[in-house]
Amino acid sequence: MRRLFYFLLSLTLVLGCRDRGFVFLEAESFDDAGGWVVDQQGMDVRGTSWMLAHGAGVPVDDASTRVALPCPGRYHAWVLTRNWTAPWSDKEGPGAFSLAVDGQPLGKVCGTTGGEWHWQYAGAFRTGDSAITLSLQDRTGFDGRCDAVCLSRSRHIRLPADGEGLHRLHREMDPQYDKPRSLGTYDFVVVGGGISGICAAVAAARQGLKVAIVNNRPVLGGNNSAEIRVHLGGRIELDPYPNLGNLIKEFGHKKCSNADAAEKFGDDRKEGILREEGVDIFMPYHACAVTMDADRILSVHCRHISNGELISLEAPLFADCTGDGSLGALAGADFRVGREARSEHGESMAPETADDKHLGASLLWNTKEENGPAVFPEFSYGLDFTEESVIRATSSKWDWETGLDRDMVTEVERIRDFGLLAVYSNWSFLKNHDRDSARFRNRALDWVAYITGKRESRRLMGDYILTENDLVDAVPHPDGTCSASWGIDLHEPDSVNARQFPGKPFKTVARHKYFKPYPIPYRCLYSRNIANLFMAGRDISCTHVAMGAVRVIRTCGMMGEVVGMAASVCHRHASLPRSVYTDYFQELVPLMEAGAGKQGLPNDQDFCIHGCYNPADPAYRHD
Repeated sequence: MRRLFYFLLSLTLVLGCRDRGFVFLEAESFDDAGGWVVDQQGMDVRGTSWMLAHGAGVPVDDASTRVALPCPGRYHAWVLTRNWTAPWSDKEGPGAFSLAVDGQPLGKVCGTTGGEWHWQYAGAFRTGDSAITLSLQDRTGFDGRCDAVCLSRSRHIRLPADGEGLHRLHREMDPQYDKPRSLGTYDFVVVGGGISGICAAVAAARQGLKVAIVNNRPVLGGNNSAEIRVHLGGRIELDPYPNLGNLIKEFGHKKCSNADAAEKFGDDRKEGILREEGVDIFMPYHACAVTMDADRILSVHCRHISNGELISLEAPLFADCTGDGSLGALAGADFRVGREARSEHGESMAPETADDKHLGASLLWNTKEENGPAVFPEFSYGLDFTEESVIRATSSKWDWETGLDRDMVTEVERIRDFGLLAVYSNWSFLKNHDRDSARFRNRALDWVAYITGKRESRRLMGDYILTENDLVDAVPHPDGTCSASWGIDLHEPDSVNARQFPGKPFKTVARHKYFKPYPIPYRCLYSRNIANLFMAGRDISCTHVAMGAVRVIRTCGMMGEVVGMAASVCHRHASLPRSVYTDYFQELVPLMEAGAGKQGLPNDQDFCIHGCYNPADPAYRHD
């Protein structure tokens, strides 16, 4: 369903346009994306995704589409865009692009002005044809962006640029816009295609459930995908259920580090394991609405990030594996954001006063050695480096982290953009000004992420809230499941980086506290007020401090495995997640003992355990 709309007189009046024809086109629905990419990270704010010219300083190939016009004649063109560096610099921005008609660029450079999303005039053209080819022509490779294109016979139009206004506009243009196409009823719907979602879907399917999994990117794996490239952290094969985690062995990467080569993350294996009998994959679809009956989710509505199709998936059971707690938030689940006060749970690592701060997001990058000199443009937009502040590195580590004090859902575009600003500005200084620039002469940026690797946002509240004291004091619970093994790992701005860039730090340091492997209570894996909602991953029921331990990927995957098996118990009894704890936990125990994965596979993922419990290391002992 391509989002191309025509207005004749009755609808153009709504938009303040009284001419004979009007065309509105979503850029992400172009026939050929070329080198541009679809960025869906702001859909919770804007309602739609947009196109991004992400070339790390090298212009990308044109995105193009064929457009039928209401009639031949003279048209004026606008693009919905913004200058992404405006929060930090008054200069014209680096994300320059042009709109072209039949290969000829119109007169205006777009994307370099205006700090907020706005309609920028791109130029005028005349055609004697009833159809044209529109192209987005990138000029810099520095993340120019286009949300939509408007063509009008009139020079004077009025169009909304904000998310709510765009949503109204879509409803006015297409009465079916908010009416989803039902794809039927499933036993279990998993929203989120990261490692926790993959494990939840496969574990449930192997117990005979009919499962749907929704993912809002074209590849699976979340933070562990080739789009973000965070390694699998945490241990598996831990008591009391050492077979939990075998499932990850079936598709997880072998030896791999953060920001490593794309092929090492094995995205094809992730999709392959979901070709399990009983699993239907829906990607790239973004969950955007739910229907409810009192405290139960009846269906989730999901919009395709490119063509705008809206679908509906129904089920008696759902799992939020989004990381952001997105499904739970849509359903009205209780959640927390930020840090609890030390007094609330008696956590020694908590701050004295509660606040909205949280773990940040990393934007990883790497470089490659070329056969000769590699040029990188001057890039300076408010983050000015010196010989003392430049970071002489050829790839990033986890500590390139931003957004610790910003909303990970509503401000994700700005958080990501600041990460890009830091990467490009640092690399530009290294290449063009640093005393060691000869060392980097033949090196070029090989890959820079444009999807953020988030650590923490919403935490959905369950019947139990896991705390620091549970982990460190090994507080026993009768409903223990998979074991957390990563130490409590909390991040804060690096003091040197913060001093060098006042108000704009982009590097962090970690505070650690270690504990012996600890079984996460099952009551942390379902919502306390949405009766049919499970959760697995970094949005489970815990405090900010405890999140510092349970958020790593293999631990999240084991949570998904438990949730998938718990869903099968619910299915067997036509019951809800809480009843597994109150009535049927002893039926879940043998499932966890067996695990959902194949047994006997080598644990060749045991390479990344530097943050995990190690009884031989005195730092891990808590006598």
